[in-house]
Amino acid sequence: MKNQRLFLILSFLLVVFQVQADDLDDFIRSQMQKRRIPGLSLAIIQNGRILKAQAYGFIDKDGKVPVTTSTLFQAGSVSKSVAAMGALYLVEHDKLVLDENVNEKLKSWKVPDNEFTNDKKVTLRGILSHTTGLTVHGFPGYAVGAKVPSIVQILDGADPANTPPVRVDFVPGSRWRYSGGGYTVMQQLMTDVTGAAFPEFMKKSVLSPLGMKNSTYQQPLPSELAKLTATGHYNNRSLVEGRWHVYPEMAAAGLWTTPSDLARFAISIQDAYAGKSGGVLSQSMTRQMLTDQKNRDGLGVFLQGDSTSLRFGHNGRDEGFDALLTASVAKGQGVVIMINANDNSHMMGRIVDFIADYYHWDGFPVKTKPVAVEVDSQTLKAFQGRYELFNNRMVTFEAENQRLFTLEDGFVDEEFVPVGSNKFTSTDRNVSVTFISDANGNVTSFKLEDNNQGYERTVPRIGPLADGRKNNADPDPSRTPKIMAALQAMVKGGKILEEASALTSGAKRDFAQGMREPEALKSLTFIHSENVAGRGIQRHGSDVSEIVTYQLKSNQPDTYILVHLTSDGLVTDCDLVEK
Repeated sequence: MKNQRLFLILSFLLVVFQVQADDLDDFIRSQMQKRRIPGLSLAIIQNGRILKAQAYGFIDKDGKVPVTTSTLFQAGSVSKSVAAMGALYLVEHDKLVLDENVNEKLKSWKVPDNEFTNDKKVTLRGILSHTTGLTVHGFPGYAVGAKVPSIVQILDGADPANTPPVRVDFVPGSRWRYSGGGYTVMQQLMTDVTGAAFPEFMKKSVLSPLGMKNSTYQQPLPSELAKLTATGHYNNRSLVEGRWHVYPEMAAAGLWTTPSDLARFAISIQDAYAGKSGGVLSQSMTRQMLTDQKNRDGLGVFLQGDSTSLRFGHNGRDEGFDALLTASVAKGQGVVIMINANDNSHMMGRIVDFIADYYHWDGFPVKTKPVAVEVDSQTLKAFQGRYELFNNRMVTFEAENQRLFTLEDGFVDEEFVPVGSNKFTSTDRNVSVTFISDANGNVTSFKLEDNNQGYERTVPRIGPLADGRKNNADPDPSRTPKIMAALQAMVKGGKILEEASALTSGAKRDFAQGMREPEALKSLTFIHSENVAGRGIQRHGSDVSEIVTYQLKSNQPDTYILVHLTSDGLVTDCDLVEK
């Protein structure tokens, strides 16, 4: 009887776990379908161990080869966290010093001194915490088969590098600014002090000791590993030519790995923090790594939560790949998600929240369910359109079925429920938006309130959705040929861009390498123009006064282009949209 009772209990627990697993799997698959994500792989950490490793979908949108838990993905900037452990290992072995001028140990290249480094120098601590004043936010990588520059060429912005030189442009330590360029300086520093190639050093000192057997910083990948990879997809789900890009900036963006291997990395940090042996770093160094230096940035990882629910992690993006790692410091919990697409939605955050909810992890926001009120359809439609969420980062609202939905990359993302005549609350997050109109009743902005983060700010309107507008008469048709010439120069880059007359200096600087899309511009059909002067919209260093919407005839059908103009009619940016 006792054995029978035990069998029934175990059977019941197995059924309960299976239901939960099915719920999680169903949720993930529904999110992937909603966002048209080809493949996803994840690992869940519970009680300091990998509880679940699961793969979903396919290595590319053709849907023939399934993703497995051994499929390699590019980690993007999560590479920085793993590389940071290698640098801190060198500190513990007296090869590097956290607060020493990095030029003391650099041999192949030196950080150029200027007026900003007279009193304060670039240090490893500053590089790891993004407080050095070093430039270059991130890297686009290089097409497979293209000529790849050396690290010194990248640091100097010399041909064939496709990014500007890495230089100091504010006093080190005075403020925070994200810099992939800084981590590339660190890569050269680590190579100089060890005398070893970066991938070999990282394999010997970090990857192998942690059991990250499916991970490598080798760029480009050797052929035997290339067979194990997923294929990258852009935000419109088109394939990355050559399947991926090559990243000689290995410390900043060059790690090929799996969620299970990144989970092992996270667990090693949790164990070391707790004083357990067997990892790469000591307890004291790990605690330094997880100490806020500035702007909730530790040494190679970002920090979330309070002292009782502290989490560390990093997000990553390479061309065609996104990644997310978040793990508790002291509770033995965490999750790693990797996808073979660039996706600008809240999808991965929703998956993390879903996992945290049904595993009953604390320290995550508790969402309140909004109570909807009636809003007439005409009022609702007045709120739909595009808004400048951050500099060069739009959010788009579309009205449907008494709700507002955000669109990201042309796909539905987040649902907002009306809780007042002009106020809407997200069903995903504790975030609300309140729309603001001018004296004529035209919506000009919305107030964004984030109750979890405890802040609010005003987000300016860019203009309406394009596909719902009839073609209007262009108030200034003479400018269209000039705008066309400017856009064609932005696509091509190089000398043509330098000589273009209708572009701002910031656009010439930031589009020097050209634009990936659209590849060809054939004609522009005027749709709409919106006066946005005074709304605080800025692109590539210039204030935007007017945004003109055109239907675009190009290699991409049914596409619209938003052209951002300054008060003197110069093009300073453009955005491709589908609605």
